[in-house]
Amino acid sequence: MTAKRITLALPEIGLIAMTRGALGVGIGLLLSNGLEKDERRSAGLALLAVGVLTTIPILLRLRNELK
Repeated sequence: MTAKRITLALPEIGLIAMTRGALGVGIGLLLSNGLEKDERRSAGLALLAVGVLTTIPILLRLRNELK
């Protein structure tokens, strides 16, 4: 088994970092007690959805690069 190398441009690395950040903040809001329950749930689910939905194309691209 050999490791494969994938080359990413700086904007792609930034996009990956932003999706991880949105996902993390969304999960953090869902678990926190800082906001009202409805506000926290709405914001948390929205950020979680953005994180998940923007991760899918990144994963597909990386999967294609590994072939």
